[in-house]
Amino acid sequence: MGGDRLTHLFFDLDDTLWDFEKNSCAVLHELFFEFDLSQKLQTDFDTFLAKYKTTNQQLWQKYYRKEIDKSFLRNHRFNEAFKQFNYDNYNENLLVTEQYLTRSPHGTHLKNGCIETLEYLKKQNYQLHIITNGFKEAQRVKIDGSKLRPYFSHIIISEEYNLTKPDEKIFRLAETFANANKHNCVMIGDNFESDIEGAVNAGWEAIHVSSENNAPFQGKTIKNLTELKQLF
Repeated sequence: MGGDRLTHLFFDLDDTLWDFEKNSCAVLHELFFEFDLSQKLQTDFDTFLAKYKTTNQQLWQKYYRKEIDKSFLRNHRFNEAFKQFNYDNYNENLLVTEQYLTRSPHGTHLKNGCIETLEYLKKQNYQLHIITNGFKEAQRVKIDGSKLRPYFSHIIISEEYNLTKPDEKIFRLAETFANANKHNCVMIGDNFESDIEGAVNAGWEAIHVSSENNAPFQGKTIKNLTELKQLF
């Protein structure tokens, strides 16, 4: 990457810096047994987890496209997963939701090499920022609990501006905050649609963080954050 030109590095939060998978799974595992879901759903945790993740991802895609709102996403995803096992209990879904939302943001697992890489990039005098599509209450807890805030000049939580990646407007807003232009910005994230396509369509460069060998991106793909040390 052109290190002299790209001076502003914008990171996604969930599953790019903050290990959403690990933090979320730990809480889901607790709740699965606390609510006796193995009996109610007649399944094991791994099967439930796979169905929940698929359901949750589909609802988030609808949220990005503004087909559903925050309330619908939050208040239906567990019941939509329950229904995959012929169990429909909206009220219990709300109880599970409340516990999940209370506990999961407090997880402090970061992706491998996260702090080491941020320390390196700061020493190289890059300006670091976050653009996240998550909900403001949860994202603040994650960022502060994981001690990430000091590394970043600007933290843009999409909900606070009624914008979501991949909308070009959030990238233009980020440029304004950072006093930057599209030619010196790069987006680093795991979500191909919101992070990578969004950034490229806004005229930015992008780095896809993906463990998949067949990722659909023609640009730069890394598997671990520490690879950024070779790029910048």
